[in-house]
Amino acid sequence: MKKTKPEKSTPKINATAILAVLVFSAFIALFNETILNVALNILMAEMNVTAGTIQWIVTAYMIVTAVMIPVTAFLIQSFEIKKLYLGAMTILLIGTICAAFSNSFAMLLISRMLQASGTGMMIPIMMNTILLVTPREKRGTAMGICVCAIQLGPALGPTFSGIILQFLSWHALFFILVPLIILAMILGSVYLVNVSTLTKPKLDGLSILLSTIGVGGIIFGLNGFSSGGNMKMTVMIFIIGIIALIVFGKRQLSLKEPMLEMRIFKYPLFSIGAALVMISMMTVFTMNVMLPMFLQGALQTTTFIAAIVLLPATLSNGFVTLIGGKIYDKLGAKVLIPVGFAIIFVGMVIISRSTVNTSIATIIVTYIAICIGIGCTMSPAQTNALNQLPKEAYPHGVAILNTLQQIAAAIGSSLFIGIMSASQLRALNNQVQEQAAVASGFSTATLVMAGFVFIGLCLSFALRFENKKVTKDQSEVSFEDTSGL
Repeated sequence: MKKTKPEKSTPKINATAILAVLVFSAFIALFNETILNVALNILMAEMNVTAGTIQWIVTAYMIVTAVMIPVTAFLIQSFEIKKLYLGAMTILLIGTICAAFSNSFAMLLISRMLQASGTGMMIPIMMNTILLVTPREKRGTAMGICVCAIQLGPALGPTFSGIILQFLSWHALFFILVPLIILAMILGSVYLVNVSTLTKPKLDGLSILLSTIGVGGIIFGLNGFSSGGNMKMTVMIFIIGIIALIVFGKRQLSLKEPMLEMRIFKYPLFSIGAALVMISMMTVFTMNVMLPMFLQGALQTTTFIAAIVLLPATLSNGFVTLIGGKIYDKLGAKVLIPVGFAIIFVGMVIISRSTVNTSIATIIVTYIAICIGIGCTMSPAQTNALNQLPKEAYPHGVAILNTLQQIAAAIGSSLFIGIMSASQLRALNNQVQEQAAVASGFSTATLVMAGFVFIGLCLSFALRFENKKVTKDQSEVSFEDTSGL
């Protein structure tokens, strides 16, 4: 009797293990993003560079991360998830080892850019894979865990590094990360399976170039506006970035196999969700920068106290993000997101009334409330937006939302810190004491930010009128079929 070849068995998917590995890996990558923020003064003295030069350690990381996110949308459709994951983590590992042994600014900058490349790849890899392996009814919880890692990683980086730097050199920060990255890679090689469908789209080099110039130019320009420097060059690069991004968008609409599918903005709830995610990200990122400036400048606290003040709100944000995901799975977005924005708005109005006489306890409680609101909005808005898309559009939706988050962070830090500085300068010119001037600048900036939050609150009510979920049949519809949406 002729023996038949056994059919190739499909690998079993352990969604919990995959989620754990990817969230752990993304947390390490994003934790690494801010790990040097409190060591910049040390690096300036050790490497004999100016504040403007050392700032590139932060700016370059943000730019490279943002540039790699849309590129990864193409890579996800071209390479198996496990190979892509291991490639991203290998780049992160090499960058971390090089950073640990860096003895010059140039070497450290190149090392950080390598790390940023791995980080930029890990975010869309994690979120796209989770969307594929998680049932729709549990997607809110899973995405909540992902967003929790995305928020807690950068938030806890400075606190951890501040403690380590009390006892060890900055090189130790990277040596500590090396075994954790290796552990993540081992777990990934064991538990990750290839769950994506490869479409092998044609590589369009011009699209990659345009997206790199566009995203990189915009973020560089926005950071330049807030940090000062050569304004002519900053404005020129920013305008070039805007033009490149417009050309990129038009080109994607004309390509049969676009690098990034821009037609997904024709889904109304995706577009609204993208705006809500940007407002939430802008708020929390900017507050994490402005609040320590207010605490140290107006209330005369130490750097350590300022970091400790942020910690309860950061932890509350992470906890509520997890709970918010579960509530989204049960109730959907139409209740949770408006309530979240209402909490943020009230908290922002209260904190905008802060003066030199405001107690630290009041600041802590109010900021906890704001971060609770963020936990109710960012992850559910992101999940709800992605739920509107057909399955084949997940890589594009994830890439667009995460790129917009990076841009929102840059917009927030540039716009609101600029408002704070201008208001502070105006107060000083009116013979107001320096501490009171800092408080005045903070108050003005947070009040304007509350206006943006109010816009988010109004937009969130649109979720009440159209909360349609994509069905199984809809998930198989091509963009050619939905072009009239």
